[in-house]
Amino acid sequence: MSSRKHDIKFTKLFINGEFVDSISGNTFETIDPATEQVLATVAEGRKEDVDLAARRKILLKFADLIDENADELATLEVIDGGKLFAPVRYFEVPISSETFRYFAGAADKIRGATLKMSSNIQAYTLREPVGVVGHIIPWNGPAYMFATKVAPALAAGCTMVVKPAEQTPLTVLFFAHLSKMAGVPDGVINVVNGFGNTAGAAVSSHMDIDAVTFTGSTEVGRAVMHAAASSNLKPVSLELGGKSPFIKLEVMVKGWATGDPFDLATRHGPQNNKQQYKKVLSCIENGKKEGATLVTGGKPFGKKGYYIEPTLFTNVTDDMSLAKEEIFGPVISVFKFKTMDEVIKRANATKYGLASGVMTKNIDIANTVSRSIRAGAVWVNCFIALDRDAPHGGYKMSGFGREQGLEALEHYLQVKTVATPIYDSPWL
Repeated sequence: MSSRKHDIKFTKLFINGEFVDSISGNTFETIDPATEQVLATVAEGRKEDVDLAARRKILLKFADLIDENADELATLEVIDGGKLFAPVRYFEVPISSETFRYFAGAADKIRGATLKMSSNIQAYTLREPVGVVGHIIPWNGPAYMFATKVAPALAAGCTMVVKPAEQTPLTVLFFAHLSKMAGVPDGVINVVNGFGNTAGAAVSSHMDIDAVTFTGSTEVGRAVMHAAASSNLKPVSLELGGKSPFIKLEVMVKGWATGDPFDLATRHGPQNNKQQYKKVLSCIENGKKEGATLVTGGKPFGKKGYYIEPTLFTNVTDDMSLAKEEIFGPVISVFKFKTMDEVIKRANATKYGLASGVMTKNIDIANTVSRSIRAGAVWVNCFIALDRDAPHGGYKMSGFGREQGLEALEHYLQVKTVATPIYDSPWL
């Protein structure tokens, strides 16, 4: 079992295979959300640092190193992001290493096709790397998100610039260290710490970056798309906000232990950062003002850290902010329904479409809901069933593009047609 007393080893930018200070010399603090104490001061990258980070390409295979350093990675996720140790150590880190193995197996199977032309021409397609990719990673799952973005990009033959969330840079910096240990040539993976409006904006608008992936809010996703279009029209893959409906015939409310993320008995840890903590509490207050019934929770928990009690509302109507807006915190709103047609209509009455779920023993209901819900995933009798072979992404304002599965490779490849005239051939 790891503990909160931890030596932070990597805090600089990772450019061209070396940990370096930013050109400006600026730094910023990263905070432990459970204690509100400063963990480390890390280098802040800006546009001039992104300029140095566009380099060569390679396929990376360091899944074994991820497994060997699983405790370290999980600990960084806890102290820098407030995540629970057990789920990260025994699910998110293992699925990260397995994602690298999965795409390592796909790397030598990227191929084009022979075409049947209508004239005396032989033609075929090549699938080539898109080039330099910018990855902008959120704070809610740095290890898993790093793997889902970096592994397929490497398998496709791309080089990349990774911009971790300013709230949680430490996991990605440790991944950069592992890439060096694995023998990745300098310049293939580069990490630029920094804020969204500086480093993130530079990645999105950089003329030498050929594609961007972003996971985060719909609002920032719009800004990424605008910057990409206004620069070199680079393709964008977005996984954005969600308001995932979960259809269940009965609701059971259980108390979840809230506390230290390193305690295996804890089911609920702190919010990632102070801004998010305040946002969730504001959403709860708005829900009460709008007339929803607060059944349990709804208050800060403890005297230190960004903890909020698990919160349950009933009597929520479709016009309330609780029903329409992504909260991204420990808040559940319960709606009653009478028919399947009604609940499907209400489940689809959202601007988001990232994921959904249904709990039922009736196969007809399962099939009806699965075909009717407009979301990128429908989880039947389970939830958050993420896997390396299962494409994940959104409908509507939850974005477009897919991560995981072979579909993830599409964003990192270009299709080129090669045609050659052949005269008097009996085979055309």
